[in-house]
Amino acid sequence: MLRHSAENMPGRGRMKEERPTEGKAAGEAASGSSRLPAFWQCALNMECLCAGGAVSVDEDAHLSVPEESSEELLPKKPDSAQLKALLIDSERRRLIKKLSEANQHNRFLKRQLQAKDDDLVDIKSELAILELEIQASIPLAFMTKESTSFTLRMALVELAEEIASYGIQPGSRKINGKYIQSHLVSRLEVVQEKIKKQIKDVEAVKFREITLYWIGMAESVQVMGSFDGWSQGEEMSQEYTGAYVKFSANLKLRPGRYEVKFLVDGEWRLSPELLTVGEGLMENNILIVE
Repeated sequence: MLRHSAENMPGRGRMKEERPTEGKAAGEAASGSSRLPAFWQCALNMECLCAGGAVSVDEDAHLSVPEESSEELLPKKPDSAQLKALLIDSERRRLIKKLSEANQHNRFLKRQLQAKDDDLVDIKSELAILELEIQASIPLAFMTKESTSFTLRMALVELAEEIASYGIQPGSRKINGKYIQSHLVSRLEVVQEKIKKQIKDVEAVKFREITLYWIGMAESVQVMGSFDGWSQGEEMSQEYTGAYVKFSANLKLRPGRYEVKFLVDGEWRLSPELLTVGEGLMENNILIVE
């Protein structure tokens, strides 16, 4: 009786009805919806479909944004025009670098040439002094009518003063135990050694005339080389023969080792008659001037 009275109490029944579990609530909702009229059940299904479609659209839009942004961040492949421009820029930089190196070498050769010219001026001055010394060493017995100039007279005066400075006894023909002729010979030998040395120095910087040849059929041939810093070169002239065409050019060069190459109708060529150095595009002919 107590159990029956407790179940019939209105408060307890309400509390039990207000505390259902989640699974039971879902089941009751599903069973409740199935007991709804057809009109309300159709409306409820349409509302659920619309809600689900909105969510799927938003999710698709949310997922598609990173794909578009990732495609924009990927680097694009250069087309043929861009590749051609890059190749042209690279070739231009290479040619500019090569031209700069050639200009630097040309300036170096000009400075070296200026130094050689200064050496020639010094050598000429020393040769003039040696000439005066030789004239001063000529004995009086070898004097001719043509050697009566003021320069020779001054040289003889200097020689006489030098002989007098040794304190020769009057009437003596000796200087420090040697005859005057022996003294003059020793002076001439010293001067001769100086002249030989100066002649070697002059020959070392003297220009040599070298003739280069190119044999073959061509319209124009130009020889280029390190003799002018690969700047201008020398145009070669044609010489027709019965069997072939020969091109020649004359160069005035100082003794040394040079690298040359022939520009035949705009193309770089090597001469089989000369030795070569280097490999590939840097291969050149060797020209040795002695």
